[in-house]
Amino acid sequence: MNVPVDEAQFISMLLKIMNAKKTLEIGVFTGYSLLTTALALPEDGKLTAIDLNKEAYETGLPFIQKAGVEHKINFMESNAFSILNDLINSEERGEIPESAWRSTEYVIQFNSLLAADHRVESSLLSIGDGVTLFRHLYWQQ
Repeated sequence: MNVPVDEAQFISMLLKIMNAKKTLEIGVFTGYSLLTTALALPEDGKLTAIDLNKEAYETGLPFIQKAGVEHKINFMESNAFSILNDLINSEERGEIPESAWRSTEYVIQFNSLLAADHRVESSLLSIGDGVTLFRHLYWQQ
């Protein structure tokens, strides 16, 4: 589903306010929110995008390239749960900042996982189709 303009503007402003350097997007559809997020990140920012369908990413790729932000995006054609599981269990995961999570396919299951995880604090905003923000409360050393 396409991200509404108001949600994209909110995410962009939030990313800038918090000086986000890394973000994660699940489901890219036409790439509009992907482009919005990449534009909001600093020049050295990184955005990991996960989608089962590479064609979805390629739909928005010409706009991403024209905006000059392709270097910020690491697209992964995969099931999000396997990648998320690897991120959670990896000892070299680095800092994953508060991130916007979207995808009707995964949002219910993912929000349930977040709610049950004592290591994170999360909030679901009712903007557009919904935006889940979360932050790690502590990192394992």
